[in-house]
Amino acid sequence: MGARKKNSANAIKEARRTVAMASLNDCPTSPRKMRLMADLIRGMEVAKALYVLKHSSKEASIRLEKLLVSALSNWQTKNPDSSVDAGLVVQSISVDGGRMLKRIQPAPQGRAHRVRKRSNHVTIIVGRIAEEVSPSSDNA
Repeated sequence: MGARKKNSANAIKEARRTVAMASLNDCPTSPRKMRLMADLIRGMEVAKALYVLKHSSKEASIRLEKLLVSALSNWQTKNPDSSVDAGLVVQSISVDGGRMLKRIQPAPQGRAHRVRKRSNHVTIIVGRIAEEVSPSSDNA
């Protein structure tokens, strides 16, 4: 392995140490309904996101709550000496369409309608709050 490739590989490894990831595949909820809950907690602190998910009446929030707890568990496995509450945020959450089960629904006059039972894939990334660098007052 060349030096340039090795340096970039080490940089990628260092970036992955600062975040924890969890994914949920083939969740039997439509992506549209899951995105409603995902948009609520994107960028939120972890404790506040767990509170919002726990007290939401949507069914998708139950699955997202379990996924967020799994991501926190992955964070504790990677960083056993750091506390979970210290500035963790939901850095990114993505909901993609999964496989679709196609079924037939009887319709009037001998016809049939197609019923698409959708599923989705959810990926959540949890990490520390990025330290914002204040602009220097030298160029004022």
